[in-house]
Amino acid sequence: MGRDVPAMVFTGEDRRRYRDKIRRSLDVFSQMLHESRFELRRPRAGLEIELNLVDDRGEPTMKSDEVLAAIAEPDWGPELGRFNVEMNIQPQGLYRDGSLRLEESIRDRLNRAEERAATVGGHLVLVGILPTLRESDVEVSSLSTNARYRLLNEQILAARGEDLHIEIEGVERLDTYAASVTPEAACTSLQFHLEVAPSEFAAHWNAAQAIAGPQVAIAANSPFLFGKELWRETRIRLFEQTTDTRSEELKAQGVRPRVWFGERWITSAFDLFEENVRYFPALLPICDQEDPREVLESGGIPEMGELTLHNGTIYRWNRPVYAVVDGMPHLRVENRVLPAGPSVADITANAAFYYGLLRMLAAAERPVWTRMSFAVAEENLLNAARYGLDAHLYWPDLGEVPAVELVCRRLLPLADQGLELSGVGAPYRDRLLGIIEQRCLTARNGATWQVDTARALGGDHEALRRMTLRYIEYMHTNEPVHLWD
Repeated sequence: MGRDVPAMVFTGEDRRRYRDKIRRSLDVFSQMLHESRFELRRPRAGLEIELNLVDDRGEPTMKSDEVLAAIAEPDWGPELGRFNVEMNIQPQGLYRDGSLRLEESIRDRLNRAEERAATVGGHLVLVGILPTLRESDVEVSSLSTNARYRLLNEQILAARGEDLHIEIEGVERLDTYAASVTPEAACTSLQFHLEVAPSEFAAHWNAAQAIAGPQVAIAANSPFLFGKELWRETRIRLFEQTTDTRSEELKAQGVRPRVWFGERWITSAFDLFEENVRYFPALLPICDQEDPREVLESGGIPEMGELTLHNGTIYRWNRPVYAVVDGMPHLRVENRVLPAGPSVADITANAAFYYGLLRMLAAAERPVWTRMSFAVAEENLLNAARYGLDAHLYWPDLGEVPAVELVCRRLLPLADQGLELSGVGAPYRDRLLGIIEQRCLTARNGATWQVDTARALGGDHEALRRMTLRYIEYMHTNEPVHLWD
């Protein structure tokens, strides 16, 4: 969904042509995998970080166009809501001092952007769901002015045929309806990208699925929505419901949701793209002029715009990505389960934990996904989203254990080994993985800090506003959240 699309009306002929084109692209993709047409190089990692915009009082402000114009840098772009923007960190190596350079890169970009955003009355916040957000802030008028998001909104609602139902049972209960997909803009995430060789893709994707639960448990940062305390990572459930194109009847028939964990371990990247084509009708049936087979047969590399656009409208928590960069094709795993924030130090620690652990699990002689059912991995994610650090998760050889015990006893040592093999020095490993360890030992991540602080301040909207201002102040110190007062 990173590409721009025009505002348009689709016909039945558009959809038929698109279906034919995307199936032809899928055949070409299969041929490229079979013929080893992909770039093979040392794995590189990139990030996308979505941020909220607030005014001086900590309330959401609808100034994304003005803020982006003020920032005026190519690695910043619009998001779904007028109170969101997105920052992209280009892929870089994971070895030697890569983790330090990653943290410095994010901080430098964020500091420059904050200075420029402030000139137009906006401030940037790294948080999963903005605590001060009200239902009145997510009306149709709050939708981004970008044509692709407005078109996506129209197509999701047309496919559904009725308003979106948001129902979340947590510490408190939320039950409401929305006439647009704008509530999805409440979900601001941290997305990790990892380029991998096609032969290694399945192992990395399976490993990412297996650790989604532990990732969310330690990094939860979205406990409030519309003034209610819900799940520790409410963003997971909210995102599922605000992009759901299914009516209640289609849900009862077992039609798959567009926000999807999946239903099986895979053996190839092709499995995921093929499922996307087989199970999901097109939301944006826009055809390019390119004939992918002609391009491939003439020795070129096809962009396959239809396949990638369709893939971008199916929101797997770990999504496959095909891209052509500098004339070379590559595959990457896009990890989408984590919220933004709380600080850049926390974000970098989350990255170190994920990339280090993924390296070890993907190369294991007895892979974790051969010893754990896929359904259990999904259940782990939902339990982690609901209970955060208090969740109990299943892991082979351990059974069901507290999430903090699983992370400290089993996963942190593996992540450390993975980072060491990637050439990350001991000082960087100790600092970043030490942040994860301290979250477990202090029982404090972004979600618990928000809840404890809001309750101490009174629990009403004014408390959420004051808590948000304090959150922003601590965020800019770059101290990890377990040290926040």
